[in-house]
Amino acid sequence: MKKIAIIGAGSFGTAMAVVLGNKRIPVSIWAREKNVVRGINTNHVNPEYLSDVTLPESVSANEALEETLAGADMVLFATPSHTIREVATKVKPLITGQEIIVTISKGIEKDTLMAPSQILVDVLQGKVLEDQIGVLTGPSHAEEVGKNKPTTVVASAYSKRAARVIQETFMTNMFRVYLNHDIVGVEIGGALKNIMAIAAGIVDGAELGDNAKAALMTRGLHEMKRMGTALGASQDTFSGLTGMGDLIVTCTSEHSRNRFVGYNIGRGKTLDEIISGMNMVAEGVKTAESVCQWATKNNIEMPITSAVYNVLFKNVDPRDAVDQLMTRNAKEEIMI
Repeated sequence: MKKIAIIGAGSFGTAMAVVLGNKRIPVSIWAREKNVVRGINTNHVNPEYLSDVTLPESVSANEALEETLAGADMVLFATPSHTIREVATKVKPLITGQEIIVTISKGIEKDTLMAPSQILVDVLQGKVLEDQIGVLTGPSHAEEVGKNKPTTVVASAYSKRAARVIQETFMTNMFRVYLNHDIVGVEIGGALKNIMAIAAGIVDGAELGDNAKAALMTRGLHEMKRMGTALGASQDTFSGLTGMGDLIVTCTSEHSRNRFVGYNIGRGKTLDEIISGMNMVAEGVKTAESVCQWATKNNIEMPITSAVYNVLFKNVDPRDAVDQLMTRNAKEEIMI
């Protein structure tokens, strides 16, 4: 790779710049904030995100999309999922159409119900072939990736060639990349695990215990499979890194911003209070709304997702939501 453009200077965009920069690949990060651009270019530090991590010399930053994208072989979208459509629309006229396009965002777009890669296919059609678009996803907190701690993720794409390029580009001795050709499944896993992390945080914040959390994670995996099966994904995907792996790390880690939201709700705070005090996006909040919309539209039962949605947007008390889950009709444990 002669150059990689990273669109978004948040925590994970910054962590990816570290991974690529350590391979001496020239990286240009697009950031909206002047102080972020200045901090990266002058001090090799992002003052807003992962400020305790030093960026490699091959990493620079720009406020201008044109400069960021010029000469890039690969474009990595590291923006929140709800902004991908807007940003990709701005990127489209500035690229040649030969680039490999990658997203590391996790979510489901409201109303269209598209995953991040699908949004990119939709926006970039006519300029970029579907076969050039892929995703990089898995259990990977930026705080650990940026500090070069062992991490394993998955590359997936609409073509095997693009998936292999992504794998080869990002693979290091501390950032291991597997191939998974089920792009639908890996994106569903990446989106729904954030909803389950909010639920896990509520369980922890309300001190409901380890038994409740184990049940939550297990049944949350079942909801991933249920949605995935309806959309044509492979069930095996959800036993892997972007299913169970992502679920474990996001539901249990202190770094998880979605678990943080849930924990504080469990402690009695309102969603507005929590969000106003955060400088990072908790993707699970918007995703809960989108997935509930999808489940209703398709008549698919997703009780944990519905419970999280009701707590976040319908002012249902977390303990009442748990009571409703626990007192549902008796069922068999069906694993599909």
